[in-house]
Amino acid sequence: MPTNSLTLGKTIGIIGGGQLGRMMATTARHMGYRLVVLDPTPNCPAAQLADKQIIANYDDFEAIKQLATLVDLVTYEFENVDLKTARYLADKGLLPQGTASLEVTQDRELEKRLMEKLNQPVAPFEIINHQDDFKRAVEKIGFPAVVKTCRGGYDGKGQMILESIADLAEAEVMLGNNQRLIYEKLIQFDREVSIVFTRSQAGVIQYFPIAENEHREHILDKTIVPARISDSVARQIKQAAEVVATALNVVGTFAIEFFVKGEEIYINELAPRPHNSGHFTIEACNVSQFEQHIRAICNLPLIPVLFHGGAVMVNLLGDNLHIYREKINQLETAHLHFYGKDQIKPKRKIGHLTFVAGDRDQLIDELTERNLI
Repeated sequence: MPTNSLTLGKTIGIIGGGQLGRMMATTARHMGYRLVVLDPTPNCPAAQLADKQIIANYDDFEAIKQLATLVDLVTYEFENVDLKTARYLADKGLLPQGTASLEVTQDRELEKRLMEKLNQPVAPFEIINHQDDFKRAVEKIGFPAVVKTCRGGYDGKGQMILESIADLAEAEVMLGNNQRLIYEKLIQFDREVSIVFTRSQAGVIQYFPIAENEHREHILDKTIVPARISDSVARQIKQAAEVVATALNVVGTFAIEFFVKGEEIYINELAPRPHNSGHFTIEACNVSQFEQHIRAICNLPLIPVLFHGGAVMVNLLGDNLHIYREKINQLETAHLHFYGKDQIKPKRKIGHLTFVAGDRDQLIDELTERNLI
C-alpha cells in the first residue's frame, strides 16, 4: 500500500453538496470513510449521506477553517472553489489535488493560454478587455464566433453566439457586466466528446472510454459510449489528456471536453473533477469515476478500467422528468439515479438513467426503436 494512504474510518471533507458530491459520498461510504460536507443549502444532496454538514457559503473562510479541523483531507465537486480557501487547505496538507488545476480551470484565459503553451489544439481566440478589442477579434477571427465570460459560467450560461456585426451590441453589454471576455471561432464540429480519466498521486493514469456527448440548449442531454470516432482521433485525445494531466500534476478524476472535426480535435474545456459525461462508469465499468477519484485522493492504487462494451446515459432534467416517469414500466434495462434535490425546476439536473449493453450500436437501435432516447 502507498505511504500516507488514507485508511478505513478516516474523514473526507467535500466542498459542494450537489449531485457530484453525492456520488462521491456514496462511494466514500461504501469504502468505509466518514464525511463532512460544506454547502450553503441545508439537506443538500451530498449532505443526505454525510455524517455532518457545515451550512455556509463556499468562500466563508471561518467555515473552511472549521472544516479543516474535522477532516483528514478535502476534495471538491466543482472548480469554482475560492482560491484563498483552497490554498489554505493545501498549506495544511489537506488538499491532495493541490490548487494548480483549480486556478487554471477557473479562468478561460488561463486555460487557453496553457493549452497554447503545451501546443495543444484550441479554437483561435482573442481576449476582450475593452470594447475596442472586438474590432481586432472580428478582423482576426470573424464570424460565426462564440463569446464567453472568462470566469464562471456553466451549462451554456455566460456565453453567446455571434453570427454578424449586428450581434456585437449585445456582446458589448455582456462585457460591461464582466471584466473580460474570450472571443473564439465557432468550430463547426462533427462530434463533441469527452475523456474522463483519473491520475494517482504517483502519476499513474487510468482512462475511461471516450464518451460522445449530445447537448440540448447547452445542457448535456445524453452520452453515448464509446464515442463514434476513429482510432487515430482516440489516440490524439489520449495523448492530449496525458500532456495536460502531467502539466497540471492532476490528482483525482479529471475531464477534458473536445470538438472533433474530421480527424482534427480541439480542446474545449477542462474540468478538475468527476464529470456529468462520466456517470456511465458507475454501471458500465468495473470501477466508477467516483471510486477512482476517492482512491486517488486517498493515495490508494487505481483499478485498471474494464468496460462492458456499450452504454447510453440520459440526463433527467426538470423539463423531461415527467416523460420518463410516464415510461417507468419501460425502463427495465435502465439504472435509475435520482439526486435528492428538493425542487424540480426547468433545466435543473434531477437525476440520470444509464442503459448498458455489450454492443453500443445495438443498444442505440433498441432504445431508439422503443422511443427511449
